[in-house]
Amino acid sequence: MVKMKLYNTFNIKKNHKNSIILIGNFDGLHLGHQKLFRLAKKYKKKYSGKLNVDFVITKKFNRKFSKTKSISFIKETLGRKLSPKFIFVSNNFRFGNKREGNVKQLIHHEKLCNYKIVKPQPLSIKKQIISSSLLRKYLQSGKLNKVNKLLDRKWSIDGKVQKGRQLGKKIGFPTANIDIKDYVLAKPGVYAVKAKKIKSSKYIKGIANLGYRPTFNGKKILLEVHLFNFSGNLYNKYLRVEFLKFIRAEKKFKNIDQLKKQIKIDLVTAKKAK
Repeated sequence: MVKMKLYNTFNIKKNHKNSIILIGNFDGLHLGHQKLFRLAKKYKKKYSGKLNVDFVITKKFNRKFSKTKSISFIKETLGRKLSPKFIFVSNNFRFGNKREGNVKQLIHHEKLCNYKIVKPQPLSIKKQIISSSLLRKYLQSGKLNKVNKLLDRKWSIDGKVQKGRQLGKKIGFPTANIDIKDYVLAKPGVYAVKAKKIKSSKYIKGIANLGYRPTFNGKKILLEVHLFNFSGNLYNKYLRVEFLKFIRAEKKFKNIDQLKKQIKIDLVTAKKAK
């Protein structure tokens, strides 16, 4: 089995040139992205017979890269460094300094740079185009069921368990505090979840609070996960937390007793979630 090559620059090996490449911000890999990948696989089968992804380039979008002129990206990056056979892009793809580049410009330079642009029709469900911005909108409004349908899987967060203020333990509901870094975040609130260690296949159901913990005057957004029927040390372990159901929005309680009473109600809902 050939392993997938990972690059963080555009300086790829010679055997990866003359390839079929997909360009975009594939955050979430929703159904629209999946359609693009399936079409690319059809092209790959037609032209080379192999269906696996051979290499992935992850280019950090920093200040220097954002200043790249669109024509420079086309000629230097695409034409000279990558030298692809086909380029798959969405119809609204923009690139280059101040988003000056577009699909028309890419097509205009096809012959000069010796590539062919493929721009499939965007996937739409009930006359609504599936996009990353639509998913973010649903996430931020608490419509998790719609998000999971468009992803064709459960929305999840991977992160390292860190030692917190032990507030959950003190009120009888110990939690694993997850470092969420730069994730696009869902609506602050309480969620039914299931979680597992990254290298494990066994999930444990639980309940999570994603938010600022207003009852405790929290200032930083945090993901706290309470796992059902679990005992053990998870500090410094990496967990994958899959979000099953949005239970309620985050709120500030007058006192700890009110919070504990509400948590018991939330637990009943979370345990029924699938």
